[in-house]
Amino acid sequence: MRGDMTGTADWPQAGFPGIRINPDTLMPQIVNEDAVREALSASTDPADHIFVLLVEGHASEAAELLAEARFKDPESFRLRVFEAEVLSITHRMDRAIELFRQLLAEVHGTPREALALQFLGTTQYAAGQTSAAVESFSKALDLRVAQSADAAQIYSSTVALQRARDILDLAC
Repeated sequence: MRGDMTGTADWPQAGFPGIRINPDTLMPQIVNEDAVREALSASTDPADHIFVLLVEGHASEAAELLAEARFKDPESFRLRVFEAEVLSITHRMDRAIELFRQLLAEVHGTPREALALQFLGTTQYAAGQTSAAVESFSKALDLRVAQSADAAQIYSSTVALQRARDILDLAC
Protein backbone atom coordinates (compact mmCIF):
# COMPACT_ATOMS: atom_id res chain seq x y z
CA MET A 1 0.00 0.00 0.00
CA ARG A 2 3.03 2.28 0.25
CA GLY A 3 2.76 3.33 -3.38
CA ASP A 4 -1.00 2.88 -3.83
CA MET A 5 -3.29 5.90 -4.18
CA THR A 6 -6.49 3.88 -4.63
CA GLY A 7 -9.51 5.95 -3.71
CA THR A 8 -7.59 9.22 -3.41
CA ALA A 9 -7.05 10.21 -7.03
CA ASP A 10 -9.86 12.79 -6.84
CA TRP A 11 -8.51 14.30 -3.61
CA PRO A 12 -7.09 17.81 -4.11
CA GLN A 13 -3.34 18.09 -4.48
CA ALA A 14 -1.38 19.37 -1.49
CA GLY A 15 1.55 20.74 -3.44
CA PHE A 16 3.96 17.92 -2.66
CA PRO A 17 4.33 14.51 -4.36
CA GLY A 18 2.47 11.74 -2.57
CA ILE A 19 0.42 14.08 -0.38
CA ARG A 20 -3.19 15.07 -1.03
CA ILE A 21 -5.90 16.92 0.87
CA ASN A 22 -8.41 14.61 2.53
CA PRO A 23 -11.80 16.00 1.44
CA ASP A 24 -13.44 15.05 4.75
CA THR A 25 -10.89 16.51 7.17
CA LEU A 26 -9.48 19.11 4.75
CA MET A 27 -6.04 18.18 6.07
CA PRO A 28 -3.06 17.01 4.02
CA GLN A 29 -2.48 13.27 4.17
CA ILE A 30 0.21 11.01 2.80
CA VAL A 31 -1.32 8.81 0.11
CA ASN A 32 1.90 7.54 -1.46
CA GLU A 33 4.78 7.10 0.96
CA ASP A 34 7.22 6.11 -1.77
CA ALA A 35 6.59 9.33 -3.71
CA VAL A 36 7.00 11.40 -0.53
CA ARG A 37 10.30 9.72 0.39
CA GLU A 38 11.63 10.05 -3.15
CA ALA A 39 10.74 13.75 -3.33
CA LEU A 40 12.23 14.39 0.12
CA SER A 41 15.48 12.67 -0.79
CA ALA A 42 15.79 14.91 -3.86
CA SER A 43 14.93 18.12 -1.99
CA THR A 44 17.37 20.53 -0.39
CA ASP A 45 14.59 22.87 0.79
CA PRO A 46 14.06 22.61 4.56
CA ALA A 47 10.45 23.76 4.03
CA ASP A 48 9.70 20.48 2.23
CA HIS A 49 10.96 18.49 5.21
CA ILE A 50 9.00 20.70 7.61
CA PHE A 51 5.82 20.19 5.57
CA VAL A 52 6.15 16.40 5.61
CA LEU A 53 6.84 16.40 9.36
CA LEU A 54 3.69 18.48 9.88
CA VAL A 55 1.62 16.11 7.73
CA GLU A 56 2.98 13.18 9.74
CA GLY A 57 2.00 14.97 12.97
CA HIS A 58 5.56 15.46 14.26
CA ALA A 59 5.04 18.99 15.58
CA SER A 60 8.11 19.19 17.82
CA GLU A 61 10.49 17.98 15.11
CA ALA A 62 8.87 20.34 12.59
CA ALA A 63 9.16 23.22 15.08
CA GLU A 64 12.89 22.56 15.52
CA LEU A 65 13.56 22.58 11.78
CA LEU A 66 11.29 25.59 11.42
CA ALA A 67 13.22 27.60 14.02
CA GLU A 68 16.48 26.96 12.14
CA ALA A 69 14.93 27.83 8.79
CA ARG A 70 13.23 30.99 10.12
CA PHE A 71 16.57 32.15 11.55
CA LYS A 72 18.04 31.96 8.05
CA ASP A 73 14.95 33.40 6.30
CA PRO A 74 12.74 35.23 8.84
CA GLU A 75 10.49 36.84 6.21
CA SER A 76 9.62 33.67 4.30
CA PHE A 77 5.86 33.51 3.76
CA ARG A 78 5.93 29.72 3.50
CA LEU A 79 7.84 29.33 6.77
CA ARG A 80 5.48 31.73 8.53
CA VAL A 81 2.56 29.62 7.29
CA PHE A 82 4.28 26.57 8.78
CA GLU A 83 4.62 28.41 12.09
CA ALA A 84 0.83 28.76 12.16
CA GLU A 85 0.48 25.11 11.13
CA VAL A 86 2.62 24.04 14.11
CA LEU A 87 0.26 26.01 16.35
CA SER A 88 -2.72 24.34 14.70
CA ILE A 89 -1.53 20.76 15.05
CA THR A 90 -0.60 21.41 18.68
CA HIS A 91 -4.22 22.50 19.25
CA ARG A 92 -3.49 26.20 19.76
CA MET A 93 -6.14 27.12 17.25
CA ASP A 94 -6.81 30.67 18.43
CA ARG A 95 -3.14 31.54 18.05
CA ALA A 96 -2.95 29.82 14.65
CA ILE A 97 -6.02 31.70 13.40
CA GLU A 98 -4.59 34.99 14.66
CA LEU A 99 -1.29 34.35 12.87
CA PHE A 100 -3.12 33.50 9.64
CA ARG A 101 -5.13 36.73 9.99
CA GLN A 102 -1.86 38.67 10.39
CA LEU A 103 -0.45 36.98 7.29
CA LEU A 104 -3.66 37.70 5.41
CA ALA A 105 -3.43 41.40 6.29
CA GLU A 106 0.16 41.47 5.05
CA VAL A 107 -0.61 39.82 1.71
CA HIS A 108 -3.95 41.55 1.05
CA GLY A 109 -4.17 42.54 -2.60
CA THR A 110 -1.34 40.23 -3.68
CA PRO A 111 -1.43 36.83 -5.41
CA ARG A 112 -0.78 35.20 -2.00
CA GLU A 113 -4.06 36.47 -0.54
CA ALA A 114 -6.05 33.47 -1.80
CA LEU A 115 -3.52 31.06 -0.30
CA ALA A 116 -3.65 32.85 3.07
CA LEU A 117 -7.46 32.70 2.98
CA GLN A 118 -7.35 29.00 2.17
CA PHE A 119 -5.05 28.30 5.13
CA LEU A 120 -7.17 30.47 7.40
CA GLY A 121 -10.30 28.60 6.31
CA THR A 122 -8.70 25.22 6.92
CA THR A 123 -7.70 26.25 10.44
CA GLN A 124 -11.14 27.72 11.13
CA TYR A 125 -12.69 24.48 9.90
CA ALA A 126 -10.45 22.40 12.17
CA ALA A 127 -11.33 24.69 15.09
CA GLY A 128 -15.05 24.12 14.51
CA GLN A 129 -15.61 27.66 13.18
CA THR A 130 -17.44 26.36 10.14
CA SER A 131 -19.30 29.56 9.20
CA ALA A 132 -16.05 31.51 9.24
CA ALA A 133 -14.38 28.75 7.22
CA VAL A 134 -17.12 28.95 4.57
CA GLU A 135 -16.50 32.69 4.28
CA SER A 136 -12.71 32.24 3.98
CA PHE A 137 -12.98 29.41 1.45
CA SER A 138 -15.52 31.37 -0.59
CA LYS A 139 -13.22 34.40 -0.75
CA ALA A 140 -10.25 32.18 -1.62
CA LEU A 141 -12.21 30.54 -4.42
CA ASP A 142 -13.41 33.88 -5.80
CA LEU A 143 -9.85 35.24 -5.80
CA ARG A 144 -8.42 32.13 -7.40
CA VAL A 145 -11.00 32.21 -10.18
CA ALA A 146 -10.47 35.95 -10.71
CA GLN A 147 -6.70 35.41 -10.88
CA SER A 148 -7.08 32.47 -13.29
CA ALA A 149 -5.18 30.35 -10.79
CA ASP A 150 -4.03 26.83 -11.46
CA ALA A 151 -6.95 24.40 -11.83
CA ALA A 152 -5.65 22.35 -8.87
CA GLN A 153 -5.89 25.39 -6.59
CA ILE A 154 -9.40 26.22 -7.77
CA TYR A 155 -10.41 22.58 -7.25
CA SER A 156 -8.92 22.59 -3.74
CA SER A 157 -10.91 25.69 -2.79
CA THR A 158 -14.07 24.26 -4.35
CA VAL A 159 -13.76 20.97 -2.42
CA ALA A 160 -13.04 22.78 0.87
CA LEU A 161 -15.94 25.19 0.40
CA GLN A 162 -18.36 22.38 -0.43
CA ARG A 163 -17.24 20.31 2.59
CA ALA A 164 -17.65 23.25 4.96
CA ARG A 165 -21.08 24.04 3.50
CA ASP A 166 -22.09 20.37 3.87
CA ILE A 167 -21.12 20.47 7.56
CA LEU A 168 -23.13 23.65 8.06
CA ASP A 169 -26.16 22.05 6.38
CA LEU A 170 -25.88 19.03 8.67
CA ALA A 171 -25.82 21.31 11.71
CA CYS A 172 -29.08 23.02 10.72
